[in-house]
Order: sequence, then C-alpha cells, then structure tokens
Amino acid sequence: MKIARIDQFFPRPRTRLVKITTDNGLVGWGETTLEGKPRSVHAAVEELADYLIGKDPLRIEHHWQHIYRSAFFRGGNVLMTALSGLDQALWDIAGKFYNAPAYALMGGAVRDRIRVYAHWGIRDTTDEGLAASKARLEKLQKSGYTAYKGGPGGKWRAHEPPAVIDEFVQRAYLMREWVGPDVELCFDFHGKMTPGLAIEICHELKGMRPMFVEEPVPQENVDALKQVSDHVPFPIATGERLLTRWAFREVFEKQAVSYIQPDGSHVGGISELKRVANMAEVYYMHIMPHCAIGPVALAACMQVDAVVPNFLVQEQVDRSLGDGLLEEEWPVVNGHIELPTKPGLGFEINPAEAEQDRGEYVEELGGEFFYDQDGSVADW
Repeated sequence: MKIARIDQFFPRPRTRLVKITTDNGLVGWGETTLEGKPRSVHAAVEELADYLIGKDPLRIEHHWQHIYRSAFFRGGNVLMTALSGLDQALWDIAGKFYNAPAYALMGGAVRDRIRVYAHWGIRDTTDEGLAASKARLEKLQKSGYTAYKGGPGGKWRAHEPPAVIDEFVQRAYLMREWVGPDVELCFDFHGKMTPGLAIEICHELKGMRPMFVEEPVPQENVDALKQVSDHVPFPIATGERLLTRWAFREVFEKQAVSYIQPDGSHVGGISELKRVANMAEVYYMHIMPHCAIGPVALAACMQVDAVVPNFLVQEQVDRSLGDGLLEEEWPVVNGHIELPTKPGLGFEINPAEAEQDRGEYVEELGGEFFYDQDGSVADW
C-alpha cells in the first residue's frame, strides 16, 4: 500500500482539510486550519506531499520524524500545522487498514466517553444582550454541559481603568449566578494581559471559583506565566500556541501552570499530542486539548483523549461537532461525547460538503488590529 495522492480543501471558514488517498482506495482525513496564515499552510502541504507520495502510509512515526527533522529549520506554526493535518490523516488510514479506531492502536481506551465544554458567556448587559445570552445557555443546557468558557474579549492595554475591569468581573459573577455552583466556569484571556493586570483580575474572580483562566499572558515568556500562577489561588492553563514537546518542556519543568492545552492541529498531530500528554503526566498536569476549528480536528483530539489518563476536558465549538462536513454530527449528551467506534478517526465524511474550495481568503484571527486611542498595534 502506497500513498497515491494528497488533496486540500477549504469547505468552511476556519476549516481547511487535507485528504490522503492510497493506491488501494483507503482515504484518510486531517485538518490543517491555521487562522491568519491559510495560504502558507497550503503551500507547506504541497511541499510535504512531494516526499509522502509513493511512501507507505503506515510508517507514521518515520514520516513524522522525517518531516520534522530533515530540513535545516524545524518547527514553526506553518510546518507544524501542515504536519499535524498529515499525521491525523495517516492515523485515519491506519485505523481503517486495521479496522479499528485510532485509539485502539495506541493502547486502547482508558475511559468510555469524552467530557467536553462549550463556549458561552455574557458580553452585552443590555436587555437584548442578556436575553440572547440566556437563550444560548438554555440551548446548551439541553446537552447537559457541566462546563462553559467565556472571556473578557476586546482589546486590553497594559492596564485599564476600574470601570473596564469591573464591567468584566460583574459579567463573570452574573454567569456564575445563572449556572449555579454545580457547573464549572472558565475564562480565556487570549494572552492579552500583562502579568500585573492578569493577577489583579484573577483576584477579582477568585470568589466565584473558576475552573481555570487560560492564557493570562502571551505564551513566549514562561517566567511571566509562572508569576501569574504563583499569585493566583486557582488553576492557570496555557498551550494552544505551543508547538511540539520541546516548547512545553520549560512549562513542565517550571510547573508554570496546572493544565495544558495543546492543539491537535498545531502541536504535531495525534502523534505529538499524545507524547505531550504523556510528558505532562509526570508533572501531575492534566490536558485539555484546544480545538476551536472544525470537526476533523475534534475527532483527532478525541483519539488522544481516549487513551491518556491525565485528560480533564476537551474544548469544542459549535462548528467542530459536524458543520455539515460529517455524515453524522458528534452528539453531546450529559456534557460528554461517547467514544467513536468507527475505524480511523471515527467519522464518515460528507464528500459533497468537505471536498469544496471556497476560493477566497478570509481574515481569521489576523488582519489589522489597532488600539483606537492611539493607533498602535493591539494583540488579537
């Protein structure tokens, strides 16, 4: 069995797919979405296809090592996203070849279902805004979610006046009032804060007992991240923009956070996501894989969620449950998704929907982003 062709598709905003086809007709799917740099990843996959076509698709680790190590420059978000999607597709093929879920090839499941959290928050405290937030919460409650993630949103400077901070804190406590004490709430700061501002806001939130605060500061400086963790009485999380186990090493060694959030479509695919999770176990850190893109990416994350003991909860967004790209959407029942049982990544693709190309560039977590006050560059 050899790899015969590799195709790429752009069927939805924030969803780019890669399809590997073998000479005996097996097909594997992966997700190569990289917000802000879609054309770059497309070109990277084309370059890597020159190596992969004609090779045995079952030599997954060999191909991973070659793609990562054979060039003079290693890593980076473009290469690792391309590698991640290709790795996912190879695991999909392997599972189909052996007629087993991918997680069965990694030692078998350690749980029967995957806990997930939904995105929900209160951003607008007008009567109309509150009604919309309440309606969304009621819809999500039908699926029995036990955890939700929101965030302050918008542009944050090195420090903001009390009115800005208080407005977010009040919305957070209103969320707690609405969901009650049995539901966990999480907040994503998107790496927008300085350590001092992040610590101040976290102390304002501590009375409502957050499950975690995600990316309180940018990801480049682990010591700044540890500074926040050392001054906050609840868990801090990070990891969606860290690529490979080497980027996580310092986070682990400095015990800089309680939870890590590697992204299965950026960190290095299923292969590397599992390795990072296994490293985290040694430091008593749990994983909460990041997934804010499409359903193929979610499927890949769940294969690892199934086999690692230090899994806590899986991120998912509405589009990642299916978005018309799967023949059957992932059903959420009592806040969980049952383990996939189909071979490979566990889904059947809808080819008429998935094999599309929107033929347009959409600014996704990119574009021009400036502070209104002085025109200087703001973090997304």
